[in-house]
Amino acid sequence: MAVRQQILLTVHGMTCEACAQHVRQALESVAGVLSTEVPEAPGWRSAQAQVIASPEGSDTALVRAIQEAGYRAEVRERRPLEEPRRLDAEELDLVVIGGGSAGFAAAIRAAELGARVVLVEKGVMGGTCVNVGCVPSKALIRAAEAYHSAAAQRFEGISTAAGSLHWHRVVAQKDELVAELRRTKYAEVLASYPEVRYVQGQARLAADGSVRVDGMVYRPRRVVLATGSRPWAPPVPGLEEAGYLTSNEAVNLKELPRSLVVIGASVVGLELAQTYLRAGSHVTVLEALPRVVPLEEPEVGDALRSYLEAEGMVVRPGVRITRVERVGGRYRVTFTEGQQEEEVVEAEQLLVATGRRANTAGLGLEEVGVELGPKGEIRVNEYAQTTNPRIYAAGDCAGDPMFVYVAAHMGTVAAENALHGNHRRVDLEGLPRITFTDPQVASAGWTEAQARERGYQVKTALLSLEHVPRAQVARDLRGLIKLVADQVTGRLLGASVLAADAGEVIQTAVLAIREGYTVQRLAQLVFPYLTLVEGLKLAAQAFEKDVSKLSCCAG
Repeated sequence: MAVRQQILLTVHGMTCEACAQHVRQALESVAGVLSTEVPEAPGWRSAQAQVIASPEGSDTALVRAIQEAGYRAEVRERRPLEEPRRLDAEELDLVVIGGGSAGFAAAIRAAELGARVVLVEKGVMGGTCVNVGCVPSKALIRAAEAYHSAAAQRFEGISTAAGSLHWHRVVAQKDELVAELRRTKYAEVLASYPEVRYVQGQARLAADGSVRVDGMVYRPRRVVLATGSRPWAPPVPGLEEAGYLTSNEAVNLKELPRSLVVIGASVVGLELAQTYLRAGSHVTVLEALPRVVPLEEPEVGDALRSYLEAEGMVVRPGVRITRVERVGGRYRVTFTEGQQEEEVVEAEQLLVATGRRANTAGLGLEEVGVELGPKGEIRVNEYAQTTNPRIYAAGDCAGDPMFVYVAAHMGTVAAENALHGNHRRVDLEGLPRITFTDPQVASAGWTEAQARERGYQVKTALLSLEHVPRAQVARDLRGLIKLVADQVTGRLLGASVLAADAGEVIQTAVLAIREGYTVQRLAQLVFPYLTLVEGLKLAAQAFEKDVSKLSCCAG
């Protein structure tokens, strides 16, 4: 069997991140190169590069390619990489179906436990998060935020301007980041685990316990399903015929639309709506439920709506969409509110962000006794085990909550239990949730309504950011903090933060919830002054005190 080579080079002349990118591109153009790594900021100062190549990969060709790119190089070391031995189908411990976050977490954990694994992916390696989800959307969100902030005038004596925006270049830089992370965090990570064999193809489960992948037959002891999810659209008359964008396409638009209608005002819809609004599109958001981010506290949704409208967004909650048409290259969306007459909004583009559904079709689940839930999700127990005891499921395909960090956690748990028996439970107590609007929405635990539904007598505290010193000095008072506690014991049950950096605050609340803190104990903790997280302490104090009458740093 031909043995792959790891080739280490010293590269002279790199002076910035762009240089590292040029060197990497030069190396990737050489025949026989399978992957490259050239450290960027600040790693380019190390003057090093690494290549994984087939045996025919030539040292001379590598050095010449770098020279042609304008740099100097020499090969420092070449060593063979141990190849994963070919596994007989009967030797397999685990087949993981799905190459996203849950699948990778499962495969890596199984490899760490000494298992022999086949990881199957029918599409692009990396799944939703890195390719069309978290990474690209947050990259665009941050870009639009920087553009918007440059035009804001919060501080007297400082004048800034937004300047020009070249949307195609913003999208191109996002694409470069996605490609880089897919390479470094997926392809190259997988290459470091010889126990895992990566297979591209469509997998299907068979009644005899085997897994068929495009003609190949594997017979593992256990299976982990990690097939992810896809965007879902409601059955609106004319919608399918007119066509529409999902979040997958919305993060890849090469041209900035002059106008955009967004159906759905939850996490994905609002994040992308504000991004395009700030980039220059006229945006209208339609939501069937009475408020935006409807799963969050009502105070949070109402306040966030007011901030978005202040930026120029048109927000219409509580509407029913009756028809979608495509007329003259534009979308016409007809809707009603209550008993009022029909209204029409038109736009160049239409984005439907009304949730996701599990990818379970074509897997042969009915043949192996794996039951599905009402939305097509795979039913699992607390151990991530399906109704077939040999098969486990993790991530979006197992239903809500569909967060990438939940997928990774479940993938690890599923792999451990599949290989060593059900000993570890999926633990989502105090799970944090973040909506990356500006201001951000971050929450953990239960809302007030959820706590009451569970039979708790609750007490709440609501703190405006005007009482948080960090918000005052930042000249940004948008937001609030709400805490929910057990009236009887004082135990913290839930926390919601609406603030510019709420996502950086919420984990403190997660730890407090998981550790059973009372709000009295939270109020007694020493928090650093002029931090946003200090707002949690002030909110906890607000159960017993009027915080407007406290001095700075008051304990």
